[in-house]
Amino acid sequence: MVTDKVVLITGAFSGIGKAIAEIMMQAQAKVVAVGRNGENKVPSFRSNYLPVIRNIKSKEDGEAIVEFALEKFKHIDIILHCAGKGILKPVTQLQSSDFEKMMQDNFFSALHVTQAALPHLISRNQGMLIYFPGILGKTTMPQSAAYSASKYALTGYAKSLKEDLKRTQLRISTLYFGGVNSEFWNEIDLSVRKDQFISVQEAARAVWFVCQQNDNGVLSELVLQPFSHQAI
Repeated sequence: MVTDKVVLITGAFSGIGKAIAEIMMQAQAKVVAVGRNGENKVPSFRSNYLPVIRNIKSKEDGEAIVEFALEKFKHIDIILHCAGKGILKPVTQLQSSDFEKMMQDNFFSALHVTQAALPHLISRNQGMLIYFPGILGKTTMPQSAAYSASKYALTGYAKSLKEDLKRTQLRISTLYFGGVNSEFWNEIDLSVRKDQFISVQEAARAVWFVCQQNDNGVLSELVLQPFSHQAI
């Protein structure tokens, strides 16, 4: 159950992040919703909803977000790193700036928030850290060099965290979703069959399931793809 738990969600104003924030609020969790350019995207005010409009570009950004959440709700129980962007194009067309952008948006944003929150989570010896490397953080496809590089970095970081924190009660999960019909594809110049994709609501329900972990186990990984995709 997540009732009264504090859930910090990055990328919370669109896509899976927004959908899971709505589910969490309905379940009476206390949601800290972090995102960029969210003035017109946040739900109407609720006592259990704290929007934070901030682009996570630095260590200081991560620290400010965590401090803000702790000032408001005193503790954090679950962190969902839903924020991310995509660049998919042939490797011969990629610039070094494309790789830098993917690393910033898909790896460093999660790193900065995690590193800021770890002292608090470790001191409480409880909590969940849930990452979204996506299926391209587990395998690759044509035109995914920059994107997959950033997502593999996130996978490696999350798996290393599990090793470093395995003597604690923190639960770390990596979610490998592929083909979710979200706003992610609006900025991608690639022909895809979105009608065959998983809906954002279906993906959010899977995240909800991951958040229900009990005291005796941990859901380490979850792979979710459209039925039309080949299994990896």
